[in-house]
Amino acid sequence: MSNTPRTFRDRRQAGRVLAPDLARYLKKHGCDNLQVLGLARGGVPIASEVAAFLQAPLDVCLVRKLGVPQWPELAMGAITTGGGVVLNDDLIRSLGISDEQIRDAVARETGELNRREQAYRADRGPLVVAGRTVVLVDDGIATGATMIAAARWVRQAGATQIVVGVPVAPESVCRQLLKDADGVVCSTMPADFRAVGQVFEDFHQVSDDEVRALLAGATSEGGSAIENRRTAPP
Repeated sequence: MSNTPRTFRDRRQAGRVLAPDLARYLKKHGCDNLQVLGLARGGVPIASEVAAFLQAPLDVCLVRKLGVPQWPELAMGAITTGGGVVLNDDLIRSLGISDEQIRDAVARETGELNRREQAYRADRGPLVVAGRTVVLVDDGIATGATMIAAARWVRQAGATQIVVGVPVAPESVCRQLLKDADGVVCSTMPADFRAVGQVFEDFHQVSDDEVRALLAGATSEGGSAIENRRTAPP
């Protein structure tokens, strides 16, 4: 993790910065048999750079944030493929969010989760993470709800180790994530963190077509080749 302030041109460039940091962590801790998962949609462009650098397979991790009714960008929880739900009970209590509002949010986001499952995984085989080191990649972390949900899902699916990789996040959230992940690699942790997009010059909304194209162009080779990885300039 780094407190060095920096900005990124776009997600792809952020991925090229993050990838060597992840490679050093994985080598130091003897991690192998890698599977890189990009959280859809914004994490997939970054994960594609990471997977190429590590010479590891790329796939998509489907997680949907449960937004607070009044402020949909603020996460009160998240859901994953298979029905997993993570809730921020402290936030829910402090804002007086009702059980009915939570159920409505879960139903709404489950519909979108199912749509994305069909859009991204219809022509792909089943995702198998059992016995593997899973590298979970997103374009950044704010509250941590979606990443916590993703980490718990892959743990339940049998991953032996979970390493989170992101370009930007608050330091406090990175430390919190260590309860659910074995390691966290973060390129920059701004002291004045306000939003993930603050460190990106281009932070456009990633489209379904972009996700599908990146997944289609990714390597299908298993495992990792950290010692012989390609050089990717930042």
